[in-house]
Amino acid sequence: MDFGNDWMDAKHSTGTTIMAVEFKDGVIIGADSRTSTGTYVANRVTDKLTRITDHIYCCRSGSAADTQAIAGIVAYSLNYHENQTGEEPLVSEAAAEFKKYCYNYRGELVAGIIVAGWDRKLGGQVYSIPLGGMCVRDKVTIGGSGSSYVYGFVKEYFKENMAQEECVNFVKKTVFHAMHHDGSSGGVCRIGIITKDGVERRIFFAPHEGVSVEPQATPMAVSS
Repeated sequence: MDFGNDWMDAKHSTGTTIMAVEFKDGVIIGADSRTSTGTYVANRVTDKLTRITDHIYCCRSGSAADTQAIAGIVAYSLNYHENQTGEEPLVSEAAAEFKKYCYNYRGELVAGIIVAGWDRKLGGQVYSIPLGGMCVRDKVTIGGSGSSYVYGFVKEYFKENMAQEECVNFVKKTVFHAMHHDGSSGGVCRIGIITKDGVERRIFFAPHEGVSVEPQATPMAVSS
């Protein structure tokens, strides 16, 4: 029997769970924190919610290197735009920048992006940019390998114009459901609440298996 080293040349599979939802006063973004290379967990506490501006964030799935590079380029571009015009960029402008790079380099990049934020013209907005570079605005969107396990849950429990804490609870439960079923998703649930006042970050720790308790929340600094 041949016990060769073919596994060393095999393509690494990646996985994640990301999500964004429009609510009454802005948007809620959420993600797990596991970075995996095949069956190996490379990082248990990755932050997949990346700041672009004070009021715009992106959720990253796919190749960590590709998505970090694109996010850095777009953040630099929008910062230059703000310095030249004196106005904060719109969420749609950020989404258009991501779409440009994801589409133009669709053959080289493995990047699924969700762009979410708040601006003075349209309030809270969510844009999905999956593999290939298409850009669609949605009231709720999910991505990554864990998303395939929770489409039914999202369709059943999503409501328009939810209150903030109701929406946070919805995102948290969706991400934990995906983490439970998807081996490539795990760690903690990171959440960002984006409104006209800036961004509030929270971390939720999953309860132990079989123990019915609310996940513990740890607040993070608010940026504005």
